Amino acid sequence: MKLRQKILFLAIAPLIVALLAIAMAVRYQANLLAHQQRASVETAYLVSKEAELNHYVTLASRSIAHLYDSGRDDDATRLEAIRILSKLDYGDDGYFFLYDLNGKNLMHPRQPELVGKDLWELRDTEGNPTIQRLISQAKSGGGLVRYLWEKPSSKKVAPKLGYVVMLPRWGWMLGTGIYLDDVDNALAKIDTQILANIRSTMMWIAGIAIASAMVVALSGLALNISEYRVADAKLRVLAQRVVRSQEEERARLSRDLHDGISQWLVSIKLQIESGIAKLATNTSRPEIAKASFDRAAGQLNDVLGEVRRISHDLRPALLDDLGLAAALDHLTREFTEHTSITTHFHYDGSADGLPDVANTVMFRIAQETLTNIKRHANASTVQVELLGYKSEVKLIIADNGIGFDVAGISQHPKRGIGLRNMHERVSAVGGKLELTSSSDGTHVVATLPRV
Repeated sequence: MKLRQKILFLAIAPLIVALLAIAMAVRYQANLLAHQQRASVETAYLVSKEAELNHYVTLASRSIAHLYDSGRDDDATRLEAIRILSKLDYGDDGYFFLYDLNGKNLMHPRQPELVGKDLWELRDTEGNPTIQRLISQAKSGGGLVRYLWEKPSSKKVAPKLGYVVMLPRWGWMLGTGIYLDDVDNALAKIDTQILANIRSTMMWIAGIAIASAMVVALSGLALNISEYRVADAKLRVLAQRVVRSQEEERARLSRDLHDGISQWLVSIKLQIESGIAKLATNTSRPEIAKASFDRAAGQLNDVLGEVRRISHDLRPALLDDLGLAAALDHLTREFTEHTSITTHFHYDGSADGLPDVANTVMFRIAQETLTNIKRHANASTVQVELLGYKSEVKLIIADNGIGFDVAGISQHPKRGIGLRNMHERVSAVGGKLELTSSSDGTHVVATLPRV
């Protein structure tokens, strides 16, 4: 995985994890709130139904109060009361029922086949004695009873909430009830709405997560394209610098060969030809030809020295054979000989351990710095130090020249190529280059890490 891909992944992954955590927290809290809301609604709904049942039974009792309170206790009075109660209902599944205290059904408007039957031993599908529980509650002062009973509208057994009271003088139990599956249906609708809201919230969170990830991805892509263009532009500029540096180096070599070595070789050739001619014409006096040959030998030594200098500039053999310290020492001594600038080299003996490429970088930094001092600094002394530390090696070059404007040279498009090359060389091997300059001189510090 590339670095940009890792950065993009590290940007998107925490966002997705955070949104998933938020989604899970929202879902948990929504479910918890839904259960609490359902419980609250169920409680309130049942309380309202209980109050409603109490009112229904009270109304039913009042509808026969003129008969019950008349003091009469004959069959006609009771039959009239049963007739009045049988006419009272509220919907398909809302009705009143009557039982005596022995469990005999006296009235059931929706199930007339039960009238007159002894239902004392009747039990529901769960084995609970239904009529016995109703009569027991009525004897205890009346109240609510949950039980299972056939629902008239559906002909199926459903949970029912009944409310019963005693009519003690006649020995009757009067009651009514509501079927709780209606309550369950109402609560189920609430649950459905809550689940729909939760799903909608999850969809919104998912949409936000996808949109956020897309924004991050597109932003990363745009940044990647932008950086690619910048890097491509920098690469083209660097390639141009490399080509220009190569051409400059070739031009320098061409001048050195043409202006120095080539002319010396021509002069040597003429001296040798002159010596041969003198030998041919003055065979008895070879000392005359010897002077020409001596001059040719001296010039040949100069040519060899120039070849060594050019070779040393390209790649000093000392750097490969004896190491960086020896190459720098030789470089500073040659610099003193050719420029008459007093140059001191100090080595603390602990700068080994650098790879070959780092040694080359250090040597090139020294070469470029000394060249700049020779051309621009007007310095009289130069101090070169090679110091080794536990994790790094430093090359310090200081002169007492006139200095220069570092910022101005660095920003100039056509100047400071050598300084930029120095920075690029050091950065390429993971080091850093510090350069300060004033009227008191220039201070260059190149720091490279040990392997």
